Amino acid sequence: MSEHAAWVPKRSMEEVEKLLCALGSQHELETILLHGRVTRVYKNLFPSLRSFWLWAVNEYRNKPYIGYEERRYTFEDIFNESVKAAAAFREVYGIQKGDMVGVCSRNHPSFLTAFWATQLLGAVFVPINAWLPAPVLIHCINHTRCKLLILDNERADLLGPSTDKLVHTSGYVVLSDDDNSVPKWTRSNMRTWTDMLNSYAGPDPRKVAEQEILITPEDNATIMFTSGTTGLPRGVLSTQRMFLTNVFNLAVAGMRAVLRRGESLEPPAEPLKAVLISVPLFHVAGLTAGAMNGTLTGRKLVLMPKWDPVHAARLIVDENIGLAGGVPSMISDLIATGLADIEAVSYGGAPPASNLTARIMAKFPGAIIAQAYGSTETNSVAVGIAGEDYLTRPTCAGLAMPVNDITVVKDGKVVPPGESGEVWLRGPNVMNEYWDDPEGTAKCITADGWFRTGDLGYQDKDGVLYIRDRLKDIIIRGGENVDSVSVENALYSHPAVVEAASIGVPDERLGELVTACVVINDQAQDVNEQTLIAHTRQSLPRFAVPVMIVISREPFEKNPAGKILKTVLRQVAAKEWLRRELGSRAKL
Repeated sequence: MSEHAAWVPKRSMEEVEKLLCALGSQHELETILLHGRVTRVYKNLFPSLRSFWLWAVNEYRNKPYIGYEERRYTFEDIFNESVKAAAAFREVYGIQKGDMVGVCSRNHPSFLTAFWATQLLGAVFVPINAWLPAPVLIHCINHTRCKLLILDNERADLLGPSTDKLVHTSGYVVLSDDDNSVPKWTRSNMRTWTDMLNSYAGPDPRKVAEQEILITPEDNATIMFTSGTTGLPRGVLSTQRMFLTNVFNLAVAGMRAVLRRGESLEPPAEPLKAVLISVPLFHVAGLTAGAMNGTLTGRKLVLMPKWDPVHAARLIVDENIGLAGGVPSMISDLIATGLADIEAVSYGGAPPASNLTARIMAKFPGAIIAQAYGSTETNSVAVGIAGEDYLTRPTCAGLAMPVNDITVVKDGKVVPPGESGEVWLRGPNVMNEYWDDPEGTAKCITADGWFRTGDLGYQDKDGVLYIRDRLKDIIIRGGENVDSVSVENALYSHPAVVEAASIGVPDERLGELVTACVVINDQAQDVNEQTLIAHTRQSLPRFAVPVMIVISREPFEKNPAGKILKTVLRQVAAKEWLRRELGSRAKL
């Protein structure tokens, strides 16, 4: 369907919002004074993640909760392990309310168990991007002062030689699919996950769930890292309310779509189809969105440790999966498999190709399609759209959630509908601060609580948001944010490089790919594209390594202020990339 396709909704958006947020409903609103500002919030939101988890276990106790390879776990299975882990965290490692518990791992059932164990204690969960190089991981761990660190085997081996640099960490736990396996390095204060659980020898660990721990909606819950607004990731500090608001936001787009069709909001038929968690749990799309969706609705979460579209297609059939989500490139990958059908797909985190919705409808004609817009700073979803409203506007980002506001600002002034400017977002899910970074916070959060997204966009007369470009010089590759400064600094560390500029080129599958243009000195010998790419691999995560480097010996064109004109270099890179026709070789 095109943006001009004729579809007449049975209810206006105003009528839909009244029904969605009616008195007594899950999404009922109230206005409170929050952080010194009058703010709309969900009246019936859980007060804490601890209370949310205890409710979910009581509601869905014997239902399947996690599927991982050949293993199956019910809500009660994970609950029993989470209370035992919480008891061990507290009694063996001294974790108390407010302490930081770091996890750096691929997707694994114990990742979620550790999350819930941390929340049972009122501690702060710190998931760290497992794909980062060791020096950046060390920065993230030290920056957040993680007292306990949980790693998979790969990260244990990577960080093993550098544990003396982890100045705040006193305990290490290693996740493994083989209880008998150990990483290549060992420490006296390192245990496997199973050993850690068995290390607790106190009273019944279920008393952890029975004990009263005062956790308020404004207590800290998580620190999740961005992947690229500066050279180093920034830790987004979120309260219980900020994180949990997104749990309710997730359902809004789908519920609006049902109401717009004139239907009523009925509970879905049992048995509920599962949710595929193919994006990393250390990203908001995996943890704050995907995993919490299943926890709220009682759906099984099927975890993938790494993205493999053929395997994902097989899981969708074998595990009765109804919802698959991720960055647009992952949905594009699924289309290319032999998968016959799926109930719903959702995506966000990167700009989708303009023809993606048409391709989805051609492959899966009965699927419900949803688009979400947000960021780590908004705890995932602040804007979204689904169903026919999205199909008639396939290039839009969506409508604000009931508790969120959008404004578009240009030159310090709010612009009218149809005019482009920087997109600002506000609401109870928007962070207050970057952890221990007041300067970075001041640049992104205004005095009255608006988050300056750095994205260029506009709203139409109906309030629908469209994103047209990014003001920040960020490359989004398959949902991973790559800041050009990090790439350029990696190139500048080579002695032959005089000037460097990192540029994104369009890619149908991944959204963008990282490329660079460099100027090398006249004395440089035996320096070519491959040697420079190999050099960047030493300091950059895999997703940030350039797939192409255009080498020149002539200085870059600059503006009067001496800044490199990237607009010129973007044309150079795009032309060269098209000539090489390398796009199809890119891999996540």
